[in-house]
Amino acid sequence: MSEPDIYITACATWLPPLLPVAQAVADGHCDERLARRTGMVSVAVAGAEAAPEMAGRAARIALRRARYDGADIALILHANFFYQGHDVWAPASYVQRVAVGNDCPAVEIRQASNGGMAAVELARAFLAAGPGREAALVTTGDKFGPPAFDRWRSDPGTVYADGGTALALSRRRGFALLRSLVTVSDPELEGMHRGADSFGPAPLSARSIVDLDACQRDFLASAGMRHVAARVSAGQEAVLTEALARAGARLTDIDRVVLPHLGLHRLNGSYLRRFGLRPEITTWPWSRHIGHLGAGDPIAGLEHLMLTGALGAGDRCLLVSVGAGFTWSAAVIDILERPAWAGTSAGPP
Repeated sequence: MSEPDIYITACATWLPPLLPVAQAVADGHCDERLARRTGMVSVAVAGAEAAPEMAGRAARIALRRARYDGADIALILHANFFYQGHDVWAPASYVQRVAVGNDCPAVEIRQASNGGMAAVELARAFLAAGPGREAALVTTGDKFGPPAFDRWRSDPGTVYADGGTALALSRRRGFALLRSLVTVSDPELEGMHRGADSFGPAPLSARSIVDLDACQRDFLASAGMRHVAARVSAGQEAVLTEALARAGARLTDIDRVVLPHLGLHRLNGSYLRRFGLRPEITTWPWSRHIGHLGAGDPIAGLEHLMLTGALGAGDRCLLVSVGAGFTWSAAVIDILERPAWAGTSAGPP
């Protein structure tokens, strides 16, 4: 028995104001050499907004665009990378209360930068498994800032941004068909974000501020650069090959590519040069103005391509994501139509 088709009904992003990188350099927050290496122009920086609040705002936009109310949503998955504003708390339930207002399952997904795509894959399976399930909502929300995170230096090569995203999936209708979605995992690389630090009794026990660069140096010193690079390359290759194969497509069939919001040096090594992708068919020209949204890059990138008219009926789009673990995800979607909301702004609801 074949799986039912799953559609994307709407997507949305809520971003705070953009801070120019040049201003951050002038203020001493970012090194000029690092700024040049990343190629970033600006980054979204929140004020008082918390990560789940931004996710809730994006969710309300997505639900309005999808013309869904709480009764339509059978599952809510909230993915995030970093601290959500409270300890021992369920941010997915907060998003459900402020944006949806129903009593369906609401679950938090923690898979670092790949959490958004992981949530979409789980939501897709949930809908496919139950004929009576109309729709599911995926949200992401992250805020990276002091005192625990330095958006410029905690992970040199990637500039971290604040914001929320949301995506609605459906069994019945949508502007895009989810042709394939594949995830590949390599747990041998989980130490890349753990390093030599011992397990701590509480958050930030080992370090007062997140330092992924130090963790990576420790891991590479023990595992070996060549070995790690080979495994990373194999994971990237495997997930793209399988996603394209399941969609019956080749890379040359893809019209647009949504890439992780990494700095240019990392994007070149991992995607642009490696797979021969022209930057102009990817989301890089836009993402360099936004920064890395934690778990939200794929959803934000798709919305951007729809709002700007870069994707239209008959186009095929590839979404690519990677996160600590390591896990890689890739999805191929076919654009069926340009929805009415695609000509609107993604501002606050």
